[in-house]
Amino acid sequence: MKTVSILVPESAVLQGIADPRYMFTAVNMFLQNADKPPLFNVQLVGRSREVKLNGGAFSIHTDLLLDEVKKTDLVIVPPLFGDLNAGIKMNEDMIPWIIDQYNNGAEVASLCLGAFLLASTGLLNGKKCSTHWFFANQFRSMFPEVNLVDEKVITEENHVYSSGGATSYWNLLLYLVEKYTNREMAILAAKYFVVDMGRTEQSPFSIFRGQKDHEDEVVKNAQEYIENNFQQKITVDELSDRFNVVRRTFERRFKKSTHNTVVEYIQRVKIEAAKKSFESNKKTIYEVMYDVGYTDIKAFRDVFKKITGMPPVDYRNKYNKNAAVVQ
Repeated sequence: MKTVSILVPESAVLQGIADPRYMFTAVNMFLQNADKPPLFNVQLVGRSREVKLNGGAFSIHTDLLLDEVKKTDLVIVPPLFGDLNAGIKMNEDMIPWIIDQYNNGAEVASLCLGAFLLASTGLLNGKKCSTHWFFANQFRSMFPEVNLVDEKVITEENHVYSSGGATSYWNLLLYLVEKYTNREMAILAAKYFVVDMGRTEQSPFSIFRGQKDHEDEVVKNAQEYIENNFQQKITVDELSDRFNVVRRTFERRFKKSTHNTVVEYIQRVKIEAAKKSFESNKKTIYEVMYDVGYTDIKAFRDVFKKITGMPPVDYRNKYNKNAAVVQ
């Protein structure tokens, strides 16, 4: 039997605790219905017997205190809510416990913004990790040693797992169910919970906001220039000349500040504008392409798919209910 320990931190998201408990206990039910023994011993673990969430609106009664857990196979770190720095500080005594469980052979999985608490352990240093795309800039600033791949729905490395934003943690839960049982059981769970299996990218859901929480005024000015002139052809040489910085130095400073190369930043601004256009009007792919400064349809489609995970026409048809299916 696999012991699954779901942490109950202060300031956690209620659903991030209840949903994994529901998933693993439901799989036990499926197994019993098939005349098989249950596989998962699911336990809620916290610092106290009762943990209040959402400003006291909800209370969770834990099964065990941290020091009562002798051995576990899987630790689930649920999403935090609100001020993430305060949430980490509030739950800092859970950090050595998570480390100890991992060193004792447990696997560890963070759900959505649970990645912030997991990253605070140092277990993610040098490893891939995902989290909610909306908080990607903050995560990179707080944990530069972690390889954030915020476009991914699931990551796995050295028995450490993470999921993307919000409900994408259901995909990680299904992934773990399949790992511990089999494909058939994961499919049954997916159908029971009405979860679309196989999602690997959260890119179609993300909104590019840039990274302006830095102190380099030259780079900030360059970002604003790009965002105000994305319809034009902008080159790195033009920008370095405009802001009177040697190209190599400009590129280095830009990447350090924004976590994007200059070219990547220009592409993301253009594609974000194209996405908004597809969502709100009936323009053709070609019209939108020209509006955002592309003249080569293949280049536009390639960059769009690279950033969003889907072709332009698919994106438009997904998010614009009035869009005509035309190329």
